[in-house]
Order: sequence, then structure tokens, then C-alpha cells
Amino acid sequence: MDKILILDFGGQTCQLIGRRIRDFGVFSEILPGDIELTKEIVTPEVKGIILSGSPYSVYEEGAPSPDPVVFDLGLPLLGICYGFQRMTYHFGGEVRPLETKEYGRSKIHFLEESDLMKGVPDNFLSWMSHGDSLDKMAAGFSMIGESENKLPAVGVHKEKQFYGIQFHPEVSHCDFGNQILENFCCRICGAAKDWTLDLFMEQISERVREQVGNEKVLLLISGGVDSTVAGGLLLKILDPNQVYLMYIDTGMMRKGESEEVAINLKKLGATHLHLIDARDRFLEPLKGVDDPEKKRKIIGDRFIHVQEEEIEKHISGEYFLAQGTLYTDLIESGKGVGNKANVIKSHHNVGSPLVEAKRQAGRIVEPLDMLYKDEVRKLGVKLGISKDIVFRHPFPGPGLGIRIIGDVSEEKCRILRDADYIYISELKKRDLYDKIWQAFSVLLPVRSVGVTGDAREYGFVLALRAVVSHDGMTADVYDFPTKDLLEISSKITNEVPEIGRVVYDISSKPPATIEWE
Repeated sequence: MDKILILDFGGQTCQLIGRRIRDFGVFSEILPGDIELTKEIVTPEVKGIILSGSPYSVYEEGAPSPDPVVFDLGLPLLGICYGFQRMTYHFGGEVRPLETKEYGRSKIHFLEESDLMKGVPDNFLSWMSHGDSLDKMAAGFSMIGESENKLPAVGVHKEKQFYGIQFHPEVSHCDFGNQILENFCCRICGAAKDWTLDLFMEQISERVREQVGNEKVLLLISGGVDSTVAGGLLLKILDPNQVYLMYIDTGMMRKGESEEVAINLKKLGATHLHLIDARDRFLEPLKGVDDPEKKRKIIGDRFIHVQEEEIEKHISGEYFLAQGTLYTDLIESGKGVGNKANVIKSHHNVGSPLVEAKRQAGRIVEPLDMLYKDEVRKLGVKLGISKDIVFRHPFPGPGLGIRIIGDVSEEKCRILRDADYIYISELKKRDLYDKIWQAFSVLLPVRSVGVTGDAREYGFVLALRAVVSHDGMTADVYDFPTKDLLEISSKITNEVPEIGRVVYDISSKPPATIEWE
């Protein structure tokens, strides 16, 4: 099977490059940027190589660099942002920091035609995210496209079939990004489109069976899309008698979620299903803790502690711990394929010291760890899981604990749970829910003066969040119809007396993240 190799230098959207390539049916494999490119890795099936972006500068100490062999393989190369700069630096060109950084949308003007830009119109809108630029093209390279700031944006070494671009075609904000990647993979590299989700299921099935053998596998079910699909996949791959599903009610779940989860899990055909009420065990250690990273660590540790306490009651002998971790979780936790990623947040699935101990022992099973959210949804449909579950908006593992800014209490959870239930119910009633990638409420650690009847009261401030996205790596604010937003706000303040003011978050990702913490 033909494939494209992607060398990961720590860029936050590196995995998205592979995701886009798989979208049009070409198999992609992502490797550490500095891996030795042996014959076992660069097999005849490899048709081209992509050098990813990075948070580093090429002239910075410790900046990642590819095996120099990559430039002598005779394969087409595509350098994206840092990858282009690394290529330039290697061949004697010059890279310098910009006085004015190029971030966001920028028009690209073509100076000449190329196979890489076939079908892409002149002055299309790209997506920039870099602080360095090419000051001098390397020998053999020519600039064939420039940004609206008259800086090099597209370069090519025609003889070697080396291409470089200073923008990110993999993000949804870049117009014609998929076309550019497809031009490289299929037109320039000649890779065949023979990658499918069915093939992924075959490969992951083989990997999981080989890893766990006949041992028991415990999956902590959150009730969200990821863990539910992971559970459905494990039940399909393994003997259901091997799979233990444990749902832990942390006290930070959405309204009615525990009851709904119980019904859904039984429909999956699980032989072993354990529903644990652990509200006190989670909320007690969170008292007085307002730092978001500490909250995540506490919740992550509690998950494992509670699991260990309950495992003795329900499961005997050795077991593997399975998780519904996605690749976006790994990337944003600095756990990408390479070792140069910057940490944006610690995810409870990958950041807990106890989980790390399991990982080091080789006792973690993560069947979805190479998939993005939309791929997980497609897989869920293929597995026969209800679309109401599969297309449910993402919900963080730590639950409402990171949607309550500041310290967490049972009372605050109740207030947020009631308000968020109204918000989501109204979105569904108004046929807005399916138009939004993710919507939720955030309880802020401030009180604002309001008037109820003739009395002045200080109520909590609630922030509403709604974004549209293709993959969760980038996101735009949902353009709410004003009438709906006003009516939803009024309904919340009328029915949840503790809330005196509602605001709407209008920040995109980047620069913000989707969640507040």
C-alpha cells in the first residue's frame, strides 16, 4: 500500500496533516522528526515525505533536524513552514526572524505555475503561523509564490522535486489546503488512494489483540463519544468477556448523564458493566483548589485511585487499562509522535502520574489514539452505535470540574448542570445543535449585581460557548442568531436563580482554546 511519511518536529497541527491526507484516501504514517531513515522505514511503498512545522526556529539551540538522508532518497519532499525553513537552512539558504510576525489569513500571489498549486487560484487565502521567514533562497530553489507582505510563501527545487510552503494547508482556515496536499501526494508523488476506515479497523484490531492477548481490559467510560466508541470497538475486537466497562460518576457529570449512560452501555452488549457512585471521592479533594492544572491532576489521579479501589471488588488478576484518548489529546499534552511539542494543557488521560506508570509498564490500551474526532464519529456509526451518542458534542474527561473556573463545589456543579441543560436543550429545540461543533456553559468565579423584583442581588456570571470546527484543532465562533441568544439567556436567568448575568464567548481557536481551562 502506497504511503506518505510525515516527520513530526513538534508542530501542534502535525497530526492534522496526516488526517487531511487520509481524508482523500492516501495512507500516511507519522514519525519522530529526527528518526533514522533506514531501509526498514523508507520502504518501496513510501512515495513522498513531508517535513512538518515546529515551535522552534532553525537557528535555535536544540531545534529538531531530520536525518540528512532524507535529502538523498530521491523522493519528493514537501516542507511546511518550519519544514520549508529547515530545508532552506540545510541547503545554505538564510532564515531570519520577522519584525512583524505573519499570523492568520494571508493572500498568496503566484509568480509562476506549479504542479503543487494546480487548481488553486491566484491570491487564495492561506493560513500563516510563523515568526521566521526566508531571507535568502537556497541554491537550486526558486520562489514561485509570495505572501501579501511580499515574503516568500512557496518555493520549489524543480530538479529534486522539493517543495516548500510558509503556510499551513492542513488547517481548515486555509482555502484549498486539501487540494494542495492532494496535489503533492497524488500528482507529484503518485500515491494511490487505497486507505479506508475499514483498513484502519483491521490494523487496530490486530494491534489490540496482539497487545492484550486473552487478558482482561478495563475501560473507564465517561459517557461521551470517545469512550463509548472505544468501548464499542473493544467489544467488537475482543471477546466481550474480556472487556470490563466501568462508569464512574464523579459528581461533575451533565444533568441526567449517569442514567443515560447506563442505558447506552447495556445496548453495547457488555458482559461486565459496573456503575460507580464516587461523587464524594472526587469533590472532597477538589475543595479550595482553583488552579486548572492541579484540578486536572487531581481528577486524573482520582480516576485511577477510584478504579483501583473498585477493581478489587469487581475484577481479579491482571488487567489492561483502556482509554478513549484521541490524538488531539496527545498533541495538546506534549505527547505527540516527536519529542518537541509544546504543552498546551495536561489531559487527564495522558497527564496523570498513575496513568504514566501504566503507560511505562505497557498496560495502557488506546485504540483511538491515531484518530481525530470526526473519524471517531464515522467509526462509531460503522460500529452501529446510536447517532444520538456518536454526534454528541465533545465533553472533557474532567467534566464540569474544568468548566467551573476556580474552586469546585457540589453547589456550583448543580448550578452549572442546570444552566447547561437549559442551554443544550434550547439548542436542540431550535435546530441549532447539529450546526455547532461544541457548545457548553462555563461558571465564572465572579458575581455581578442584578435586580430581581425590587431587590438587588449578586448572582453568578455564566459564559456560553459555541464553536464550529472540522477537527477541534482550530475553531471559529458560532454566529448565533441574536434572537435565539437573547431568549436562551433570559430562560437561564429566569430558571436558575443563582445566575444573574449571561455572556457569550466570541474568541476563536487560536488564539484561545475551545475549553476555558
